[in-house]
Amino acid sequence: METLPDFIDDGLIVLSIGLNPSLPAVRAGYYFAGRTNRFWPALNTSGLAGRELTPGPAACRWLQEQKRIGFTDVVKRPSRGAAALRAADFHAWVPHLAARIERYRPALLWFHGKVAYGHYLRCRDQDTAAIDWGLQPQLQQGCRVYLSPNPSAANAVFRLADLVDDYKRLATLRQRLADGRD
Repeated sequence: METLPDFIDDGLIVLSIGLNPSLPAVRAGYYFAGRTNRFWPALNTSGLAGRELTPGPAACRWLQEQKRIGFTDVVKRPSRGAAALRAADFHAWVPHLAARIERYRPALLWFHGKVAYGHYLRCRDQDTAAIDWGLQPQLQQGCRVYLSPNPSAANAVFRLADLVDDYKRLATLRQRLADGRD
């Protein structure tokens, strides 16, 4: 199966966790590559990267190496959209994600969307009732968790400005973790 490679290694501050790779992202070789996906505009406007990045594999590597922000997915099977995923996909792939988290131990898990985080919790037999945006009250595998709206254009209930504001809050938290203040 062709899928997106993880951008992950030791010493990550933030591990960005999407739902699953889109077909355009797999073809392009980098995360959030869809033409209408708002991740990169929100990232560049928010200051989270500290500089403007041109979307692509090089930008993912730069974030990993310079900002210690890695990338992976809950489910590694690519699809046209979230509706194509089944419960079996989550049950098959969440243990692999849990193993990556256990292996790399990032300071913060950054889930994109309640669907991604909710399925992760359900497959680990955890309650989903307390899910809300932002920093979560419960640790996962010893890691803090931050939940942002999914930046897909299909998630039109959130405007680009909402994503930018959310990523600015995440940037502040990321810097505090990098400085050892949190």
